[in-house]
Amino acid sequence: MAKRKAYLPLFIGIAIAVGIFIGSTFNFKNKTMLFSSNTNEAKIKRLINYIQYDYVDKVNTDSLLDDAITNMLLKLDPHSVYIPKEDLKRVTENMQGKFEGIGVSFLMHNDTVAVTGVIKNGPSEKAGIKAGDRILIADNDTLFGESIFKRAGVEANEKQTFLGRRKVSDLIMRSLKGAPETNVLVSVYRRSTNEILEIPITRGEVPIKSVSGYYMITKTLGYINVERFARTTYIEFKQALNELISEGMTSLVLDLRGNPGGFMDIANNIVDEFLEDGKLIVFTKNKNGEVDKSYATKRGSFEDGNVYVLIDQNSASASEIVAGALQDNDKGTIVGRRSFGKGLVQQEMDLGDGSAVRLTTSRYYTPTGRSIQKPYDHNGNKTYNNDYIERVHNGELLSKDSIKVNDSLKYVTPKGKIVYGGGGIIPDIFVSIDTLSTYSTRLYRGLNDFVFRYIDNHRSEMSQWELDDFVVNFDKDGRIFKQYLKELDIKYPLAPKVREDLQRYFKAFVARDLFDQTGYFVISQTKDNMILKVLELEGKKAKEDKNKN
Repeated sequence: MAKRKAYLPLFIGIAIAVGIFIGSTFNFKNKTMLFSSNTNEAKIKRLINYIQYDYVDKVNTDSLLDDAITNMLLKLDPHSVYIPKEDLKRVTENMQGKFEGIGVSFLMHNDTVAVTGVIKNGPSEKAGIKAGDRILIADNDTLFGESIFKRAGVEANEKQTFLGRRKVSDLIMRSLKGAPETNVLVSVYRRSTNEILEIPITRGEVPIKSVSGYYMITKTLGYINVERFARTTYIEFKQALNELISEGMTSLVLDLRGNPGGFMDIANNIVDEFLEDGKLIVFTKNKNGEVDKSYATKRGSFEDGNVYVLIDQNSASASEIVAGALQDNDKGTIVGRRSFGKGLVQQEMDLGDGSAVRLTTSRYYTPTGRSIQKPYDHNGNKTYNNDYIERVHNGELLSKDSIKVNDSLKYVTPKGKIVYGGGGIIPDIFVSIDTLSTYSTRLYRGLNDFVFRYIDNHRSEMSQWELDDFVVNFDKDGRIFKQYLKELDIKYPLAPKVREDLQRYFKAFVARDLFDQTGYFVISQTKDNMILKVLELEGKKAKEDKNKN
C-alpha cells in the first residue's frame, strides 16, 4: 500500500502531461499556452526583473512593458494594436453599443459642465435632468471652476486644445459613469429657474447609437447613416430599414462615409438584407490557408430594392466588406471616393491583466476574390498612415482619373463590370470632396459653443420648433448666422460658395442640438454632393423605367 502511495504523484504527473499534450492537438481558435518554456519569454521576464530591481533609477516597468508591446506590434501590420487596460473599457463599450452611466451629452462651457442633450428614457431623463443644466458636483467631486482643470492635469495653455478637452472630459466621465443600479447625487444649476437642485440619479445601461440618423429624402428614396458596425448596429439598422420601407421606400442611400468598421458578422447581416439567398458575401483566409465563406440567406427584406452606398477615404474594414459585397454581386451603386483599403481581420485577445491585443489573424476577400488591403511594410506604418496626404497631393480626392489602379489586380463581376483589388473600393460613380471639407477648420472655431449659447439664451422659444418648420423658417434672414461670423472675426471676405456651405452647417448644428442627428442630416444634406448625385441617378432611373413601360 505504501509503495502505491509513493508512485501516486508520478501517475498524476504523467496523466497531467498526457492531458496537456492531447489538448494542444485540438484546433481551438482561442487557445492560450498556459505552460511555456519559451526562452524568449524567459528573456523578457528576466530583463523586466533586472530593470525593476537593479536599474539605477526608479522606473515604471508596467509602462515600459506597454511600450515594448506597442512597438512589437508596429513591426507586424498597421492594424494589430495593443489596448491598455485603462482604455479597454471605453473601447469595448463603443463596440458593444452601450455604456454604464447617467445618459447625458455635455460640453465644457467656460469652466462648467453644460448638458447639451439627455438620452431618451435614460437614467438622467428619468431623474429630471434637462438640456441646459450645469452639473456642478457629482457626489463629492467638484466639476466646475479652475479646480477641474487642475484635477485633470490640464496646463493653462492646454485648456482650448483637443488634448486638454479630452483630459477634462475623461475626468467628468469617471465621476458620472458607474455600474448599473449605483447612485450618484448631482448638484445642478438650472438657468431657466435660477436655482440649484440636488438630483439623485440611479445609473444604468445607456445605448450608444451607431445608426445615427434615418429619414425619407423623397417619397421613395430613404436614407440611413451607419457610423460603425457595433454589436447593436444590425438591430438598429433593421428597425430603420423596416420603418422606411413602411413609408414607401423603394431605393435606399446607405451612408458609410467615415465609418471605420467593426464586427464582420454585423456587416454580413446588413449585406444579407440586400442579396438573394446563396450569394457569396465575403470570405476569409488565414496563414494556414483555411477559408471561411459567408453567404446570404433568405431573410433579406430589401432584395428587390435599389441601394446606393456612399463611401469615402475614411470608410474602412466592415464598411468595405458591405461595399465590396454589393459591388461584386452587381447589386446597387457605390458612390463617392476610393475607400480606405483595410482587408485584414483582427481578433481581440485578453492579456490577463485587463489589457488586450487586437491581432490580425486573417485576410478577407470580396466575392470576386479581390483583397482590397493597401500595401504596407513590417517596419513601422509612417507611409501607410500618410496615405491620405498622398491622395491630396496626387489629386485623387478631386478626380477619378488620378486614382492609380493595378491591372494585374483586375477582376470581373458576373455582369461584366471591371473592379480592382489592391487598395480600397473604387466607387462606380466618383464624387469629388466638398469645398468646405478642404477649407480651413478655423471656420468651425467655436461653432459648438456658439450654438449652445444661442439655444441656451432662447431655450423657451426654441423648444416650440418642429423639425419640418425649422428646416424652412429658422434664421431665414441670416441674422443669427451673421452673429456667428462676427465672433469668428475673419479679416477676409468669404467666397459665396464657402459662405453658403458654412451657413448650412451652422443651421445643421443648431438642428442637431435642438432635435437629434437626423435633424443635422436633413439640413446638411440639402446640398451634399453625393446625395445630389444619387438624386440625379434616381431621376435617370425613373426615366428609363418609364420608357420601358
